[in-house]
Amino acid sequence: MGRVVWVTCGMNEQRPNPWAPAWLPDEQPPAGQRLAFHRLAAAIRRMNELLLDSDMPEDELLAAAEAAERFADRLADGPRGRPHWGFGETSNAGNPRAFFDSSPLIGLANPVAPPLRVAMEGGEVTATCVFGQQYEGPPGHCHGGFVAAAFDEVLGMAQSTTGHPGMTGTLAVKYRQPTPLYAELRFRGRVDRVEGKKIFASATLHHGERLCAEAEGVFVSVDPGRFQELAARGH
Repeated sequence: MGRVVWVTCGMNEQRPNPWAPAWLPDEQPPAGQRLAFHRLAAAIRRMNELLLDSDMPEDELLAAAEAAERFADRLADGPRGRPHWGFGETSNAGNPRAFFDSSPLIGLANPVAPPLRVAMEGGEVTATCVFGQQYEGPPGHCHGGFVAAAFDEVLGMAQSTTGHPGMTGTLAVKYRQPTPLYAELRFRGRVDRVEGKKIFASATLHHGERLCAEAEGVFVSVDPGRFQELAARGH
């Protein structure tokens, strides 16, 4: 299912759309270049977390900034348009065993991701993660916006198992207790019912036995071609 999306330029010329990467569904263990991306993203993710608590002197911070800027320049000047393994998000994949390298919530090659670890258990979607300091909202606890985003991903995976995946219509989150940082969290999501094109799903978030939050979402089924249209349109 990997594809290159083309856009039309002047004089009827066509070129690959750099904002619409080819997604390559793949369930094989990562190796080679892909594994290197995972390793680099993990290192950047760790730096993001440690930087927030660092008290390094100015000269070391400036030296690190210069090194980071040089590497960013290398990335800017290097080859672009690599394929992304898996899908951008779970809701349009419907396969919890696939990899989602570019996802901002699950992607092992995306340093923004916590990442969530998703699985299927008894017809429900489960996900575990540990939020570090870069996700802090209230002191020592996770920002509610990231909790909501994680719920959206879990519910999106759940609704995709209906065989008619769609996009988020509404998402309602009830925050029961603050969600701690540096603690293993467990999400559990399920489909409650389907009414025409609307898919109703719900999920919970626990730290141990403590209920931290719960969510309900309504997803609207869309034609698979709609996802291709969004990719071709770009960002």
